[in-house]
Amino acid sequence: MKALKPFSFFLLLIYLTSCSNHMKTETLPDVKPPVAAKKPHEIVAKHGKKRIDDYYWMKEREDTAVINYLTAENKYCDTMMAHTKALQEKLFNEMKSRIKEDDSSVPYKLDDYYYYTRVVQGGEYPVYCRKKNSLESPEEIIVDGNELGKGQSFLNFFIEPSHDHKLACVVMDTVGRNFYTIRVKNLETGAWLDDMILDTRGGVAWTSDSKSFFYTVPDKETLRQYKVMQHKLHQPAAGDALVYEEKDSTIECEVYESKSRQYIFIRSGRTDANLVLWMSAANPGKPVLIAPLEKDVKYSPDHAAGDVFLITTNRNAKNYRLVQTPISKPTPDNWKDIIPERKDILLENVDLFRDYFVAEETSEGLTRLRVIKWKDMSEHTIVFDEPAYDAGLGYMPDINSPVVRYTYTSFTTPNTTYDFNFETHDRKLMKQQEVAGGYDKNLYSVERVMVTAHDGKKVPMSIAYRKDKFNKNGNNPGWIYGYGSYGYSIAPGFSSNRISILDRGFVFAIAHIRGGKDMGGAWYEDGKMFHKKNTFTDFIDCSDWLVKNKYTSTDRLFASGGSAGGLLMGAITNMRPDLYRGVIAQVPFVDVVTTMMDESIPLTTFEWLEWGNPSIPDQYDYMLSYSPYDNVEKKNYPNLLVMTGLHDSQVQYWEPAKWVAKLREMKTDNNLLFLHTNMDAGHGGVSGRYRALKDVALQYAFAMDILGIKE
Repeated sequence: MKALKPFSFFLLLIYLTSCSNHMKTETLPDVKPPVAAKKPHEIVAKHGKKRIDDYYWMKEREDTAVINYLTAENKYCDTMMAHTKALQEKLFNEMKSRIKEDDSSVPYKLDDYYYYTRVVQGGEYPVYCRKKNSLESPEEIIVDGNELGKGQSFLNFFIEPSHDHKLACVVMDTVGRNFYTIRVKNLETGAWLDDMILDTRGGVAWTSDSKSFFYTVPDKETLRQYKVMQHKLHQPAAGDALVYEEKDSTIECEVYESKSRQYIFIRSGRTDANLVLWMSAANPGKPVLIAPLEKDVKYSPDHAAGDVFLITTNRNAKNYRLVQTPISKPTPDNWKDIIPERKDILLENVDLFRDYFVAEETSEGLTRLRVIKWKDMSEHTIVFDEPAYDAGLGYMPDINSPVVRYTYTSFTTPNTTYDFNFETHDRKLMKQQEVAGGYDKNLYSVERVMVTAHDGKKVPMSIAYRKDKFNKNGNNPGWIYGYGSYGYSIAPGFSSNRISILDRGFVFAIAHIRGGKDMGGAWYEDGKMFHKKNTFTDFIDCSDWLVKNKYTSTDRLFASGGSAGGLLMGAITNMRPDLYRGVIAQVPFVDVVTTMMDESIPLTTFEWLEWGNPSIPDQYDYMLSYSPYDNVEKKNYPNLLVMTGLHDSQVQYWEPAKWVAKLREMKTDNNLLFLHTNMDAGHGGVSGRYRALKDVALQYAFAMDILGIKE
C-alpha cells in the first residue's frame, strides 16, 4: 500500500465549564485537536451488504501517516492534561508508596524444591528463586527479571522447570505482541543453553525424562496457536517435530501437563467448544483423542492417580459437572458423575490431590470451597462471611500436599493466602498483602446489592466507599467498572491503588453483568451472540441504580472497562451518553463487524461463536446494531479518555484510533476527548510494577480534574 498523506488539522477552541456545585472551571490550552484524514473505503460482506469506513487506512501500522496521527493525539492529550501533571505525580507517588518495595510470594513445594518469586527495592520485575528441601536452605536465583529487562521497554516472562529440576524454560516477550522466545537455563551451572525458539505463544510442557518439551506456534498474522511442536534439547529448533496441527481456522490449541505430571494434554478449542488429546509424559507418542469437538460442549481433563481421567465439563450440564472416565476408554459414553450438575451452583474449578479433591463453586455470584475425601466422599466446606469478596483455589502443584492453598480478598481485605489442612481442618495464614504506610480496613464499607434489570433479572453489584466520606445524597463522585464477556467473572478484589479515589470520596462499584459467569453458565449464555445487548443494558441499569439511590449522580459518575469491557464502554456511550460524566476505555474492542470480518487478525474466526459470524446476515445485522464505531452519531457524548497500545495483539490499536477519529468528527459537545497510545506496549499495557501506575494515575487525574478535585 502506498504511503498516505499526513492528516489535516482544524482550529477549535476547547473549554470546560462547570455543571454542578463544587466543580471549578478550568481554562484549558487553546490548541488544535488532531483530525484524521477521511479516505472512504468500501467494505463488502460475503452476503453483499456494504459499509463505508473513512478511517480504514489506520490499519497500516508501518505507515508514517498513522504514526504521525497517533503521536499527534498523544501530544494533544499531554498538552490538555499538562495542568494535571502535579496531580498525576502525586497520585503515582501515593500508589507507589503503598507497594512494599521488597516483597516475595508464598513459596510452593514441588518435589524437593520450594519455588517463589520476590521483588527488590526499585526493581520493576520479579526474581524467580528456589530453595532445596527446606525454606532455611540457601537461595538459588533461577532468573532475575531486572537483568532480563535491561535495555527493554517491555518485558513479560515466566518459567517452567523440568521434571528433574535441573533445567528451566524461560519464556519471554520483550515487545508486548504476545510473541515469546523460549530459552533454556541450566539451573545447576547457571549457564544458558544454546537452544532458542522464536515466535511461540502459550505454555511449555516437559517430558518426564527432562530431555524435551512441547510448545505451541502461532500464525504470524492471526496469532492463532495452531501447531504443537516437540523440541529436543541441544538440537536446532528448525528440526523440531510437529506433534499436532489444528487446521480448522476457527480453533486454536494449547498444551499443558496433568496435575500428576504423568500426562500431557493438547486442548484445541474456541469460545463455545473444545476437544482434548492426551499423551504419556514418559513415552509421548501420537496424541489420543478423548472426545471430538461438539457444539456448545467444553471439557477439561486432569489426572491425579490410577487409570482414570477426571473431567470438568458442561456436556449436558450448563453449570458444569465433574466426571471420571477410564483412560483406556475416555469417550463420553464412559463418563460417570462424581459431582453432578446443580441448577443453582456453578462448578468453577477442581484441584486434585492424592487423597482429596477440592471443588471451587459459585452460588449467586459468591464462592465457596468444598474439600472432599476420595475414600468415602466425606466433605468439609470453607465459607466466607463478607457481603462481597473474591476467593479461589491457589497454586499448589504438589499432588501429595497435605494442604490445599486458597486465596481470599475483598474490596476492603488485601489479598490473603491460606493453607487449609485436609486432616485437621486447620487454616494457616501464609501471607496477607502488605499495604506499606499503613491501612485501616475499618475505614471502608462494602455492600452487595441485586439490581433489577430491564427484563426482571437480578444483577449483582458490589460497592465500596470510605465511611466518613460517604453521604447518600447524590453528591459523591462515582466510578463503575464492568466487563461481561467470554464467561469471565469480575470479582470484587482488593486494590491498593483504589484507596486513592476512595479516600477522595469516590463510590466504587463493579457490575457483575451478563456475559460473565457470575451467576452461572446461563448468565454467560444470556450475554453473548444474539443476547449481547443484555451486557450493555445490565451495566446501564446498575449505573441508573447508583444514581436513583443517591450513591452518586449523573454529573459525577464515571465508567471504565478494558478490552471486551472497552466494547461495553463504547456501547453505553452510544446508548446512554447522558448517564455518565466521563468514560475511560482501555484497549477497547469497538469496531466489532470489521474485525470479525477480517480473518487475518486476532479475535476473529475462533470467536465467531462469542460475537457472531459476519458472513451470516442476521448475525452481521445484530453486531452492526451495537458496534460502537458503527453507531457513533451527531450528538453530545461524555468526556472520554481512550487508551491503547501500538503493539496490542488482541485489540488492534486502530480500533480505538478510528473510534476517536469518528467521535471527533461527529460529536456535538465541547467535552474532552483524548486518545493515549503507548507506543511500546501491548494489550496488557506497560510492563513493570511501577510504570503501570503512570497509566492509573492518568485515569484518576482525568476524572478528578473534570470534577474539580485538585489534590
